[in-house]
Amino acid sequence: MWKPVDASANASGLGLFLLLDEIMKPASANGTAVLPNDVLIVEDDPIIALDFEDTILGFGVKTVRTAGSIAEALKMIADRAPDFALLDVGLVRERSFAIAERLDVLKIPFVFVTGYGRDVGLPAALADKPRLLKPYSTDALRAVLKRRPAGAAEG
Repeated sequence: MWKPVDASANASGLGLFLLLDEIMKPASANGTAVLPNDVLIVEDDPIIALDFEDTILGFGVKTVRTAGSIAEALKMIADRAPDFALLDVGLVRERSFAIAERLDVLKIPFVFVTGYGRDVGLPAALADKPRLLKPYSTDALRAVLKRRPAGAAEG
């Protein structure tokens, strides 16, 4: 996203500028590979949440919101539904399944984020939902966000 610039062309010597054309790319005509405008991250670890947020904003997503609990996430969804959500399965003393069920009812795509792979123990009604494994790669996260209408890639 940042591109080095010849220092002689930049009096401040910082030598960096933001490539707005990469961030402000219009949606494709056929609707594929389009990033969501608003992503909700449900993650109780603030460092992981911040990493997700920084990475997703770096992709050009306009709004990223973070919730650390089920109650906070459900309130955010009620106030303004996101276009997409990343749900950490195991939150402190709770699991994110109630959020997933609510998003499912609203037909909002989401991905479970987990370090446990297929062994995470999802309820039967959610067992077919996509997963993004921790630690995730930037490419895997971008693919999940871009492929959301057809179902996200499993990790």
